[in-house]
Amino acid sequence: MSNKKIRVAITHGDTNSVNYELLFKAFAEQAMTELFTPIIYGSPKIVAYYRNVLNTPTSFVTINKAEDAYEGKVNLLTAFDEEVKVEVGKATADSSKAAWKALARAMNDYKKGLFDVLVTLPINTDTTLNEKYPYHCQSAYIISQLKENVEPMTMLVNEQLRIALATTQMPIKEVSAAITKEKLEEKISLLWFSLKRDFLLSNPRIAVLALNPEGAKKENEDATVILPTIQKMTEQGKQVFGPYPAESFFGKEMFSSFDGILAMYHDQGWGPFNTIDIGEGVRVLAGLPFVCTAPLQGPEFDIAGKDLADPMSFRHAIYQAIDIFRHRCDYDEATRNPLPKLYHEKKDDSEKVRFAIPKSKHEQKTEE
Repeated sequence: MSNKKIRVAITHGDTNSVNYELLFKAFAEQAMTELFTPIIYGSPKIVAYYRNVLNTPTSFVTINKAEDAYEGKVNLLTAFDEEVKVEVGKATADSSKAAWKALARAMNDYKKGLFDVLVTLPINTDTTLNEKYPYHCQSAYIISQLKENVEPMTMLVNEQLRIALATTQMPIKEVSAAITKEKLEEKISLLWFSLKRDFLLSNPRIAVLALNPEGAKKENEDATVILPTIQKMTEQGKQVFGPYPAESFFGKEMFSSFDGILAMYHDQGWGPFNTIDIGEGVRVLAGLPFVCTAPLQGPEFDIAGKDLADPMSFRHAIYQAIDIFRHRCDYDEATRNPLPKLYHEKKDDSEKVRFAIPKSKHEQKTEE
């Protein structure tokens, strides 16, 4: 990896929310630009508006292209030219459209290789679900812009937990049908690989939560789908355990024995995570060809403009993105040219002769 600072693209999200307050507070610390080069996809006019509202001295350098970003500065890239009416604390179509425009500009720049990681601030999608923006979340839009056929997995991360979601944005009545052996194997494999590459865990332990309260004790999805899939993954050499009923798993703090957890549906993962989270939680989109994170908070319109927003989760989203980027570089470098096996493996593992060096022809003749 080169000594050039990592370029972190940040989209401004909904312009009537707490997002600009988060930006001002996070980058009030000069040390931030010593770690990376921030490129904020936003609007200089909106920055000027919020600087007056919040009475903050935080300053940005305005640029028009990501190529022009300055190291050691907080770069504000003008993502669009249109005027946007700012109505602090109100969810409007204009403020959401401004968020989508910034994300669209960022994705165009990603295709050109102009930044290393992406951090997205929240969008209120309820006001923009139309023909032009038919996306229920930012990850759906990001996927639509990629050439690769990928299906990323949402992972909730803090210092204690890494919880991945097998299904998202789905009514509870549809979850059972969506959890097939093939889909579950795909999700477990993705979580396993993310733990190895994104978090540099050499042999991760994964816990799979049960779909039903009683687990696999009855002839249900846990017994017929989840348990056989876990057994198959175990036979492949992966440390996968379960299915565990969520109540006892979290109630008895069994999560501390695992590196990653796969929850079957939204509330099964989000509920415990929010209870245990201590404020620095981050959403990671595992399985994308680039690193993408987001703070675990919504637009928070009720406190917008009141100087009450907490930037901790946003800061951690940046730090997590940088860590994952570095981990991927290290992992890819270490696995690019793997050494061949230097032992002959027989059926009986006890007979392995690790790192055995073949005898030379001279030695073989001497023994004869």
